[in-house]
Amino acid sequence: MAARLQGAALPEYPGAPPQSLDEAYAIQDAAIDLWPDDIAGWKIGLIQPAFRAAFGAERIAGPIFGADTTLASGDAPVDLPVFAGGFAAIEAEFVIRIAADAPADRLDWTLEDAATLIGAVHVGIESAGSPFPEINDHGPAVTASDFGNNAGLVVGGALADWDVTALKRFVAETWINGACVGKGDASMIPGGPVAALAFVLGVTARRGRPLRKGQWISTGAVTGVHAIRIGEIAFAKFAGQTVHCRAVRAEPRTPDQDTRRQTSR
Repeated sequence: MAARLQGAALPEYPGAPPQSLDEAYAIQDAAIDLWPDDIAGWKIGLIQPAFRAAFGAERIAGPIFGADTTLASGDAPVDLPVFAGGFAAIEAEFVIRIAADAPADRLDWTLEDAATLIGAVHVGIESAGSPFPEINDHGPAVTASDFGNNAGLVVGGALADWDVTALKRFVAETWINGACVGKGDASMIPGGPVAALAFVLGVTARRGRPLRKGQWISTGAVTGVHAIRIGEIAFAKFAGQTVHCRAVRAEPRTPDQDTRRQTSR
């Protein structure tokens, strides 16, 4: 966590790597409790198929904090801090806005029930980032332990006339420095974005952190995971909505950036 606060790279994983998702989420929860900011939402990432049976899961989750969440306006690129010498990538994603608090005692969700909590669906870019450059090379527990490999979220405009059964009609493209690096739709997400929402509703409730009204849920990479370097400019577009970002060097956080009030458990 110290490396994240300092905006510095961490060439080796600190301590013994977690061997299970329960252990990884325990590490993540301890870091959340120490982090000087409130949770503004959650990111969801897929576990590679070769690891799913061993870890008993298809997805992982990680927190997105308020100071790292930006609402984009117009075509001006949003600065996206990345860790020099660490891991840095962007992902075009469907971002769900939660319409109401989720019941704290509900652990299992159907797709139909999860859909009732969707207030809006936006376009967005998740910053997948970690001070540890090998964050994705040691299995999903290591990835989950470091905030799920999240470094921020840029939220663009809302999709008009969206429908949970037909989100795949919104084709997304990701561009970096003028070149298209990926294209896809909601079918890239197993079960679609609503399945991702149902997953995170359960996993956060089990950890005593049920979803809250107004939180953002970044549902998974639609066009792939695309490495980005400091100085590069990128954008993602879905059905006429476009969101822009620019990779900049992460700097140490100052006290006035510590926006945390209190994280409730």
